Amino acid sequence: MPSLLVCMTGASGSIYGVRLLEAALPLFDPLYLVLSARAREVIHHELGLVLRRGANPACELIGEAGAGVRTFGHQDMNAPFASGSAACDAMVVAPCTMGTAARIAHGVSEDLIARAADVCLKERRKLILVPRETPYSTLHLRNLLALSEAGATILPAAPPFYHRPKDIDGLVQPIIDRILVHAGAPRPGAYHWAGSSAEE
Repeated sequence: MPSLLVCMTGASGSIYGVRLLEAALPLFDPLYLVLSARAREVIHHELGLVLRRGANPACELIGEAGAGVRTFGHQDMNAPFASGSAACDAMVVAPCTMGTAARIAHGVSEDLIARAADVCLKERRKLILVPRETPYSTLHLRNLLALSEAGATILPAAPPFYHRPKDIDGLVQPIIDRILVHAGAPRPGAYHWAGSSAEE
C-alpha cells in the first residue's frame, strides 16, 4: 500500500481533514497525521472536539480506528517523512491556510508540515494542498501558482453540486474523493460524473 501524510492547519474546514483521515485508513499504510497548533483550536470551534494533550489526536478525531494512524507533533523534526530518504508517497494539507501555502512556496521549513512538504517537492512526491479561503488575494494566487509550478496539486475545497447534495457530508465527500484520486488511491464506489440528459 502507498503511504500518506495528512496534515491539518488552522484554516476553516477541519471537517475535510477528519473525513480524509477516515476515508484513507483502508487505502494507505502507513498513514500519518500532523496537526498545527492552530488546527486544534479550529477543530474545537468547528467540530466541538477538545483534543487532549498527550492523547492520540487521531483517536480523538475518528475514534478507535485512529489507533492505526501514526501521529507526530508539528515541531517534531524526527518524524521519518522529514527526510527525503523516507518521504511519503503522498502528502495532503487539508485544510491548508494561506500562511502554510506561503511558507511551503518559499521553502520556509520552520515546522514539520512545511518541512514534509519541502521534502515531497524535492523528491517529486505527490503534494496536495486543499485551501479553504475566499477571495484569494494577489499574493495568495502568486503563491499557489509557485506551488503548482513546483509540482504541487492545488485542490481547493470547492464542492460540486451536480450530484445534488442533500447535506454537509454530500458537499464534503466529493472533495475527499478527488483528493484520494490525486493521492493515488481512489475510494471504491466513489461517485463519478456520467453526463446528463438534455431533458433534465
